[in-house]
Amino acid sequence: MSRVVVVGAGLAGLAAACHLAGRGHEVLVTERESLPGGRAGRLESAGFVFDTGPSVLTMPQLIADTLGAAGVRMSDVLTLRRLDPAYRAVYADGSTLRVPADRAAMRAEIAAASGPVDAAAYDRFVDWLEQLYDAEWSRFIDRNFDTALDLVSSPRAAARLLRLGAFGRLGPAVRRRFADPRLHRLFSFQALYAGLSPDDALALYAVITYMDTVQGVWYPDGGMHAIPAALAAAVEKAGGQIRYGADVTEILRRGDTGAVAGVRLSGGETERADAVVLTPDLPVAYRRLLPELRPPRAVRKGTYSPSAVVWHLGVRGRVHDDIAHHNIHFGHEWASAFDALLHDGRLMPDPSRLVTVPSRSDPGAAPPGASTLFVLEPVPNLTAGPDWSTEAGPMRERLLQFLDGAGYPTDIVAEEMVTPLDWERGGLHLGTPFSLAHTFGQTGPFRPPNVEKRVPGVFFAGSGTVPGVGVPMVLISGKLAADRIGSYLGTGPR
Repeated sequence: MSRVVVVGAGLAGLAAACHLAGRGHEVLVTERESLPGGRAGRLESAGFVFDTGPSVLTMPQLIADTLGAAGVRMSDVLTLRRLDPAYRAVYADGSTLRVPADRAAMRAEIAAASGPVDAAAYDRFVDWLEQLYDAEWSRFIDRNFDTALDLVSSPRAAARLLRLGAFGRLGPAVRRRFADPRLHRLFSFQALYAGLSPDDALALYAVITYMDTVQGVWYPDGGMHAIPAALAAAVEKAGGQIRYGADVTEILRRGDTGAVAGVRLSGGETERADAVVLTPDLPVAYRRLLPELRPPRAVRKGTYSPSAVVWHLGVRGRVHDDIAHHNIHFGHEWASAFDALLHDGRLMPDPSRLVTVPSRSDPGAAPPGASTLFVLEPVPNLTAGPDWSTEAGPMRERLLQFLDGAGYPTDIVAEEMVTPLDWERGGLHLGTPFSLAHTFGQTGPFRPPNVEKRVPGVFFAGSGTVPGVGVPMVLISGKLAADRIGSYLGTGPR
């Protein structure tokens, strides 16, 4: 039986472990923290429960597939509920738009707010999104690449993407389809998930818009941390082992071939391994565990996504009935705000912000009569921007003023603010939780590979490698790493 050590019990590592254990490998997951989840962690304070990582969940079938790989049915361990609306969008002029779960209801929402022409355009827009998704998913997202030539291994798919305009820019593609500028923002802000402005992102990233606004946004009973908890239980049920409080400090190699032989833990003990999956942020993984190797160019000199300030708040009082689980507050500025953030390395002068209210869907997230809030503002990563040792206080005051003006309760009982400095202390390069931006030169086969050929048996999973950033993508990255190991060890994926 082959033995695989997975370093890190975040979503990518747990996904890899589910697939590996389900395929018959002996699996050990090492995690330096005391609970699973990695960035998808959990914090409790004064009776409030905060999810410290991703707040928006799409593509639940990928969670079901990952659990299924370990022989576990999702319905037995995790309950997901579709949010309706997926989002409430609030604009600087005071108007609002909701994104209902039903396509016909979304069309009606657009008709009422923007008129019949844009409502009709919505149907054509969804058709376009579905075609993009169909052309991209299996051939360009859910697959391993060995060389850039793999891009033309499916010439029909590539030609179809060209016909669909996938290699144009997302912002102009959306503007061509709708007249109402509010819809331009609603259907293109997702580019920021890829670390880019809508006018810089390739139109192929409209698949994120498709996941968000068509396939829907979901929320687990018990909060987002219920996902890694379910995956960890599945790993153990499939025969894998998870060791918490275990920090890997060295990759051990064979003297004859240089291939992986195991890992050394911070306490000095060693664990044998035929293969190792590394899930720390790639620059950190190379620096700490592969210091003798020169990292790939994209890791060293690539374009990294902006960061974010996240403010977790436990407040007295319940939110008003018109406030949704996810609320996007768009600033008046748009292009200039992205220019400041992405090109000038400055705080957005008129920022757009996401406010998530977990207690809206999970009463257990807050004490009776109280609310849990998650406030996110995009900010530059640590290559530029303010000094967060002094800027955190003023940022808190601005966010507090914003929440109060937007009608949220602000009688604070518990709080935790996370700045780029905190992300960096947590092991994220340049203080960004969003890793390498999805520029064309950092997408698909041009993204850092998930196999380190100079050390046979070392593989990667997570947002820095293929296919990229976001909960769906890192779950896929775990499967792709498991596929690589199957090929390396001669067992193959099942």
